[in-house]
Amino acid sequence: MTRRHGPIDLILAAGFALLLMLLALRPVQAREVVEFPDLRYQPGTIVIRTAERKLYFIAAPGQALRYTIAVGKAGKQWRGVKYIEELAVEPSWSPPASVKRDNPSIPDIIPSGAPNNPMGARVIGLGPGGEYAIHGTNNPRSVGTAASYGCFRMHNRDVIDLYARVRMGAPVVVMP
Repeated sequence: MTRRHGPIDLILAAGFALLLMLLALRPVQAREVVEFPDLRYQPGTIVIRTAERKLYFIAAPGQALRYTIAVGKAGKQWRGVKYIEELAVEPSWSPPASVKRDNPSIPDIIPSGAPNNPMGARVIGLGPGGEYAIHGTNNPRSVGTAASYGCFRMHNRDVIDLYARVRMGAPVVVMP
């Protein structure tokens, strides 16, 4: 005996199909609250684990916000401690000498908001030296990869969130 499907069955099936489509289309949340048991770091510190391609903003003892990031390409990665020395909203960009050397056709200055400006929505500049930064990106597919000249790229929505949390002078610890 075959069962006939009535209008309620069709409505339920259509509703379920719509729910699956909406779940597939929703943006993936790149940041999440996680346990961070290493108590050496004070709240406000940023810890970057290059091999994981993750940035941790220490929110409270034992707790961090974890963001997925892009890290430096092979040969461009670094480790150490820097400090936040610049905070900028939609900055223009002047490529460092190493980038110009490899890409001589890049303009000396790329204005704020230009589609080829790799800085994205916010910049958290690291010093001393000012060569490296945590910033948004105009290439969101690069987040989670090794793609940069040593900077750390984030989805624009995530760098906006992080930017609102950080303070000038806060330490940024970069680990392998």
